[in-house]
Amino acid sequence: MKKTLYLLITSFMLPALLWSQSNKEEIDLIQSAFGMEKKAIVAKFVQVEGESKEAFWTVYDEYETERKALGQNRITLLQNYADNYFELDDAKIDELMGTALKQKADLDKLLTKYYKKVKAQSGSQAAAQFWQIESYLLSATRVAIFENIPMIGELK
Repeated sequence: MKKTLYLLITSFMLPALLWSQSNKEEIDLIQSAFGMEKKAIVAKFVQVEGESKEAFWTVYDEYETERKALGQNRITLLQNYADNYFELDDAKIDELMGTALKQKADLDKLLTKYYKKVKAQSGSQAAAQFWQIESYLLSATRVAIFENIPMIGELK
């Protein structure tokens, strides 16, 4: 499963992240395709039945809407990094790092918020499974990004 998830992330999301000069519609299309594949993976991993299942998917769809908005912010940050890579000074590095740290904190807060919502609607097991698969996917996405962008100072 991990290899499949990694391939999914690198095939759908990485092009948008690396070539984010694409317009908003293209990014939305890529996010939509990734979201459908991701939803199928989540459905295999999160075990919910009956009324809890319907409640889970309602909450999950809310989560995805908020997560996608944060994803747009990440794409903007990566574009800013790429646009300024060869002229990075301390001020720009501090600005980029401040944005990156805030975005990570916002994503962590979002995941915590929706863990609680899933727990209230579908129980602790579903909430923990949701948290695990989302945490894995978010981490795999970060790894894929870091493996495909140059580190500061690497390309001089």
